[in-house]
Amino acid sequence: MGVPPHALSACAWRAFSHLGVAGRRTPIDTEDVAERAGVSRATASRVVSGSHPVSERRRSAVLRAVADLRYVPNQAARSLVSRRTGSYALVLPEGMGQVFSEGFFPTLIRGATAELEESDEQLVILLAGSAAGRRRIEQYARGGHVDGVVLASVHDRDPLPGLLAGTGIPVVCSERSYGGLQLPYIGVDNAGGAAAAVRYLKKIGRTRIATVAGPSSAPAGQDRLAAYLREISRVHRRPLVAEADFTVEGGRAAAARLLAEEPRIDGLFAASDQMALGALDALRRAGRRVPEDVAVVGFDDVDCARLAEPALTTVHQPIEQLGRQLVRLVQRLAAGEEAGPALVLPTALVVRDSA
Repeated sequence: MGVPPHALSACAWRAFSHLGVAGRRTPIDTEDVAERAGVSRATASRVVSGSHPVSERRRSAVLRAVADLRYVPNQAARSLVSRRTGSYALVLPEGMGQVFSEGFFPTLIRGATAELEESDEQLVILLAGSAAGRRRIEQYARGGHVDGVVLASVHDRDPLPGLLAGTGIPVVCSERSYGGLQLPYIGVDNAGGAAAAVRYLKKIGRTRIATVAGPSSAPAGQDRLAAYLREISRVHRRPLVAEADFTVEGGRAAAARLLAEEPRIDGLFAASDQMALGALDALRRAGRRVPEDVAVVGFDDVDCARLAEPALTTVHQPIEQLGRQLVRLVQRLAAGEEAGPALVLPTALVVRDSA
């Protein structure tokens, strides 16, 4: 091993110098890959990061060198240079129990995760079910741990959107603006879907149509209730409304209140499938048959809708696609692109056995 450094080729000398105490190797870097491939370090970096196109010949040479040297990119070092973490946060507003007991949030997570996996990035799920949780999320974002934030189903007057907007990283929402704060968003056609549900109940001959509405603080709840009220006013019927919280228990209690107020209800639109399941249980307890006595329509089309007894007629919203689209938007913003106009995904009525 007494050969002087100048007697070795540059590449061989670097390979030799990677040997440390007791034969341990220090990591291969892009300079080694570049020399092995016969290209510049910048070209090797572009191929490894996928940031800019290069010729197929050079790309193939770099990839062969990566395989030969068993090169693994150092994500920490790359983050220092690019100031990107390769991570995005999905902030959910509810507590742990509600998030994972409903079909909406797991499906949204599935879509967001699938989209990020295609770009070799990752999703961090943060729960904002308390004031302490919201403070931790703000600090986490300010600490530069993620490249952007997706806010899902945040309610009006929640301070978190404003706090995150002040961190300087991109923030996008799954619904329209919150409390006057204008943030980029992608949503679904809540009003159109709710109107289709009520029109369908009218079409099949139901004349006393009630609704279990979502929280008045939630934009989705507001839009679905407003559509119900417009449709009911067109046939000059008295609206029958009970508000709940998008849960089975809330839907059960709200439906029981509606039955106490108007026992002759023959149609019910619930602003979520979870609340519709609760309403089905309340109707059974009251001795009302579905759909013979009361036709029921939900909103979401999550797995529980198909498994309900009877199978739930509902409004399908493309939840997994929503997760993907939200990730695409926040990625574009993190790359310095413009948000563009808000995207509203279509909904569609799915007729099953409950109506």
